[in-house]
Amino acid sequence: MSNRAHNFNPGPAVLPLSVLEETRDAVVNFSNLGMSILEISHRSKDFEAIVQAAEADALAIMGLSAQDYSVIFVGGGASLQFAMIPMNFLRTKADYLVTGEWATKAAKEAKLLGAVNEAASSKDKNFNYLPKSCKFSPDADYVHITTNNTIYGTEWKAVPDVGAVPLIADMSSDMFGIKRDWARYSLIYAGAQKNLGPAGVTMVVIKKAFLEAKAKDQVPTMLKYKTHIDGKSLFNTPPVFAIFVLGKTLKWIQKEGGLAAIEALNQAKAKLAYDVIDAHPGFYKGTVTDKADRSIMNLTWNLPTPELEEKFIGEAKKRGMVGLKGHRSVGGIRSSQYNACPTESVETLAKFMEEFYAENK
Repeated sequence: MSNRAHNFNPGPAVLPLSVLEETRDAVVNFSNLGMSILEISHRSKDFEAIVQAAEADALAIMGLSAQDYSVIFVGGGASLQFAMIPMNFLRTKADYLVTGEWATKAAKEAKLLGAVNEAASSKDKNFNYLPKSCKFSPDADYVHITTNNTIYGTEWKAVPDVGAVPLIADMSSDMFGIKRDWARYSLIYAGAQKNLGPAGVTMVVIKKAFLEAKAKDQVPTMLKYKTHIDGKSLFNTPPVFAIFVLGKTLKWIQKEGGLAAIEALNQAKAKLAYDVIDAHPGFYKGTVTDKADRSIMNLTWNLPTPELEEKFIGEAKKRGMVGLKGHRSVGGIRSSQYNACPTESVETLAKFMEEFYAENK
């Protein structure tokens, strides 16, 4: 489609065009049933097949076994997971790496339910770097990390060694954006609206041994992971439409060549924009102090003045580029380049950045 915008929104974000086209058809007539995907019963065999395929595809992409891991799809966004995790697993103390707004909120929720040790934090410099040393508690119930920070533009490429303590990760904004050693994690969660699908569903991947050994029993039914695992994501009416689109997106990832191909493409897209920033450091001022910490999902920078930033955003919009305004808490510019963001869009952005520099330096 030639009239597609160059979509750099941080979430809800760009989806693969082929997934949108499949979804469009399913909204009218899903699987030739004479019903929309919006109308089918979540108790039907047709929808059960969608859930089962999405579970299997997620594990296949990660190279994990269904014998060792469960996948569930729940509502409430990643923000609900901030509370569900300590409700289910925090008994005495948990370690949190506080490296951005969402990591801060996760730790705040956990503090309502038990003791929290901030094993590392970068809030002293407004989260513009990732801590290089962490003070982990060997007796912690778990360690919680947020792998990518959408607002501040940092990303953990290599996760610190937490020893034998279970590792839990919020991967909402870089899930399946880069390869990881998935077996290191006891629980992974990701709100779908950045790399996996539309808003409304959260994917949770849980190591069965961790759940069996560490989960508490006295947890409200709907907030208990075991409830949703035993119910195969169908304990209550799930977000049917969002799960359908997520499933199609997982199929797309596989068709694109899996994580190796996706990561290579994301690295190349990030380089296009970072090369312009690095070529003109007095004009495009990257907000992350250490290049090794820079996110390949959310690129953040400032211009010499707020007025120039507004001009940049306005002129970019006239050229079909949307979503480049930085988060309201920090301002500046942010280019969110998730898996489905086409290379053509980033090429258009990089070209515009060079032209804008030449005209406004």
